[in-house]
Amino acid sequence: MCKDCGCQEANLKLRAQWTAPSEPLQFRVPTQISEHSHDHSHTRTLTLEKKVLDKNDSIAQKNREWFQRKQIRVMNLMSSPGAGKTYLLEKTIEKLSDKNKVSIITGDQEKDFDAQRLLARGAHVKQLNTISSCHLDAAMIQNELDQFIRPENTELLIIENVGNLVCPAAFDLGESFRVALLSTTEGEDKPSKYPLLFHTADLIVITKIDLVPYLDWNRELCHSHIRKVNSQAQILEISAKTGEGMSVWLDLLLS
Repeated sequence: MCKDCGCQEANLKLRAQWTAPSEPLQFRVPTQISEHSHDHSHTRTLTLEKKVLDKNDSIAQKNREWFQRKQIRVMNLMSSPGAGKTYLLEKTIEKLSDKNKVSIITGDQEKDFDAQRLLARGAHVKQLNTISSCHLDAAMIQNELDQFIRPENTELLIIENVGNLVCPAAFDLGESFRVALLSTTEGEDKPSKYPLLFHTADLIVITKIDLVPYLDWNRELCHSHIRKVNSQAQILEISAKTGEGMSVWLDLLLS
């Protein structure tokens, strides 16, 4: 997948540049761009990375300017598959009033199962299938401007990215803020193992908190792993099933 969409090169560049703030955790520079005696790969690799990111970032900036002109807030929601993105959005839609103008774009490689679930809750939703790509990119969102996304029906756009802890973090979509979901069933160490996504998040939501009594899950350890890669993001613990934390989630969403 990565060789098809270019995110491998984008992530190599980000991995080489990223350093955790105030923690000893560091990335090794990938061998493709590390120092060695021959000189054939540096220029080609870095040029390709620059082209991949620059094209996407240019479109993302145009998206962002369009959203700002139209006064639309945009949330990029990212997590691994099964962390609870769609279920959280189902419960969110149920609790929103008719006055809240919320649109949802949901990304998957194939099928429209998530969109159908959200449609059943009354959501204004569009399914985007990426086929061989493992993330949404700025061009896909740009194609929906003034089509699916219109100011008269959208004050908040929620983009449910493809379930993936790596590639979505590398691609700016033009969003106002990023939200990373981490479920209790995934364990505590995912932020340290997949730091890019959690490092770039403005809000980190720990989901399925109702399952803690049935799991060997350590809250302090989980928060510690988060803080190793992101010292600033707000952390919210939530259960869409029981409603715990949902009022805070809705306040953050609509503020």
